[in-house]
Amino acid sequence: MKNWLKLSVVSLNLISFSIFACDIHGLSGFMPENNLKIPVGLKTMGGITEAQFNRVMDKMSALYAPVVAKTGRKFVIERRWTDATVNAYAEQNTPGVDTIHMFGGLARHQETTEDAMALVACHELGHHLGGAPRKANPLTGSLLWAANEGQADYWGTMKCLRHYFENDDNIAAIKNLKIPAEAAKSCQLVYKNANEVASCKRAAMAGLALGRLLNSLSKVKSALSFSTPDPAVVRKTFDDHPQAQCRLDTYYQASLCDHGFSEVVSMNDENTGFCTKRNGNSIGNRPLCWFKP
Repeated sequence: MKNWLKLSVVSLNLISFSIFACDIHGLSGFMPENNLKIPVGLKTMGGITEAQFNRVMDKMSALYAPVVAKTGRKFVIERRWTDATVNAYAEQNTPGVDTIHMFGGLARHQETTEDAMALVACHELGHHLGGAPRKANPLTGSLLWAANEGQADYWGTMKCLRHYFENDDNIAAIKNLKIPAEAAKSCQLVYKNANEVASCKRAAMAGLALGRLLNSLSKVKSALSFSTPDPAVVRKTFDDHPQAQCRLDTYYQASLCDHGFSEVVSMNDENTGFCTKRNGNSIGNRPLCWFKP
């Protein structure tokens, strides 16, 4: 009887891990577990309004429902504006459906901008569409359906957010942003079209906003900067959430990768459609603080 119970627990763990990219309760979704709650009406925190939140989700749905449909699946955004949870997560619990759960608590955080909220949605969609490297089952080592956390950040910025910004007046969008010299210089070196340069800067700043948000809730806080990349070099690709600076490095490098957002990606080949040394790229590659080529 005891052996049967042990096997049942292991089986349930395998099933749960194969279904959800992140914890079902949103505790270990876009960001690691935290106890912060920001309910509707708490004006002191800042963040974005419900109208801005819905505008982001409307645009994401319009852009990516057709893309997901081409894979034979359906894209669903669960809008949980009244939920105070400061997180987001992705899951494939319903057969044939790629779902992302977006919480109002995260939208109301003081570091959240409208662009940052779009990047969170892109991160969660990245678990579905981001390709390799994917999460591995900790018990068997077999690859799961979900892109790992670093890849969701990288695809989310390089592919999804660039698509999200494509038809915007990005020059006007960054007019009032105080863009650090490092990011401004790098974007101007990579891109020649003025609107593409502005899109790059805009993406980098969305990443900086999320880096600050992640840093504010991290147990290990650091002074975030585009000029001080995380010096860590992993021996094996890290599937879980990197530290805030490492994630900022990922957002930043993804904004500098000039591969087209419409290029096909692979569920198994991490080089397909992305900047890598194997593809001859010296800038815009995944940071080594979480990624092992």
